[in-house]
Amino acid sequence: MQDNKQAQETRKIGRHMLLLAWVIALALLALFFSDVLDKQHNPNQQVHTSVNEQGVSQVILQRNRQGHYVSNGQINGEPVVFLLDTGATVVSVPERVAKKLGLRRGPASYAHTANGTITTYATRLDSIGIGNIELQNIAAHINPYMAGHEILLGMSFLKRLELIQKGNTLTLRQSNYR
Repeated sequence: MQDNKQAQETRKIGRHMLLLAWVIALALLALFFSDVLDKQHNPNQQVHTSVNEQGVSQVILQRNRQGHYVSNGQINGEPVVFLLDTGATVVSVPERVAKKLGLRRGPASYAHTANGTITTYATRLDSIGIGNIELQNIAAHINPYMAGHEILLGMSFLKRLELIQKGNTLTLRQSNYR
């Protein structure tokens, strides 16, 4: 009787251990595939930077699977994720990210988007950096309607750079104009 009870207890512990092993395996797989998907969305988590023969700083970005250029960078020295958008007049920061960065709302203005006209708030960014390219005093707006954490890197930053697209890469070169 005692041996039977001990065998049942051993089987019960074994089932729990097997269940725990499956939970751990599934969690590890989820972490692995989450990382894989994140790298597919943002292939520029480690930005490739260099200085060319003329001493010009440049950054080479890889296009993601959706055809966009997404990159890690900094605003005012804080890490952020950018989505390059040549169709955006200025850098557009989601309100949630702006609060985290300590950005202040300036005067309200209207922006025309694909989803209609919205109210945004002007702000200035002390610095924006991608790799070894850094520019100061950039016009931006805080967008209370943007979901997510990606910042649209618009023309108030990009117009100060030379952009060269070849295949699936985009080279950003810091020009003499600041």
